Amino acid sequence: MKPAFSVIFFTTLSGAGYGMLFWLGLHYAWSPLPLSREFAAILFALALLLISIGLLSSLLHLGKPARAWRALSQWQSSWLSREGLLAMTSYAPALGLMALIWLGALSLPAQALGALLALIALATVSATAMIYASLRTIPAWHDWRVLPVYLLYAVLSGGLLLMTLLSLTGWRPASAVLYVAAAGLIALTALKLSYWQALVTLEHTPEPASALGLAPGSVVHAFERPHTERSFITREMGFVLARKHARVLRLLAIVLSALLPLLALLISHRLAAPAGVLASAVLAMGLGAVLERWLFFAEARHVVMRYYP
Repeated sequence: MKPAFSVIFFTTLSGAGYGMLFWLGLHYAWSPLPLSREFAAILFALALLLISIGLLSSLLHLGKPARAWRALSQWQSSWLSREGLLAMTSYAPALGLMALIWLGALSLPAQALGALLALIALATVSATAMIYASLRTIPAWHDWRVLPVYLLYAVLSGGLLLMTLLSLTGWRPASAVLYVAAAGLIALTALKLSYWQALVTLEHTPEPASALGLAPGSVVHAFERPHTERSFITREMGFVLARKHARVLRLLAIVLSALLPLLALLISHRLAAPAGVLASAVLAMGLGAVLERWLFFAEARHVVMRYYP
């Protein structure tokens, strides 16, 4: 499928923003961060800014952006509508928690808003993933690994960004934090390798001959093609990525998304001022996330393309 850069940037930027909100909400649900109210407000504002930029960039992919609001009406059957509603809803607990932090009212209401914010952040990213994972017509997306990979990219990229900003205040990640981050990066690597291996199996899916009960390998020619000229389907659904290029890009995506951030975490544990190393991890994972998401689209083909050999 032809990669849409507006959607790629939307999912990566907003994913990092929701990852930040998840960790901030989770932390304030447990115990307040030892930060000034001004710095806490900056963290929340940055997360909301990433989410807002991502949402606005997604509108560029629409034919008529002015009608985007209509997508919110189909929440009973559409994951796109659910994603939109959850995205809009997430602003309320985030802004409410910011207000309580500014007022210094870090009590039970703040803890409840923190827990709610963490849940909504995860739910929004999950809805984004399910937009693709629910599509049976695109076998590469209709896979159980799509959801956990989306969640891991969000919580890891947002977590690394939050760790980098906190390190500017003299905070150093505890061993438990590093272990959790390392485990997440390893899980992400395992899931992506497993997913790409599954794509090899999809390349050997039944051909038109099987529909006629013919032996495997039999050549079947259609009397005429569904369309004799290029159309939206062939233009958008028939993007082809050479296998040799895919292998190189996959390796680069894993190195940037997981291996370099993992190495940066190990190094930062031994430094008194780890902000610079953690910032490099954020940059590497951001580039890796964009590349991984590009591959996610480029390697997916709609089943209708079987009619266009």
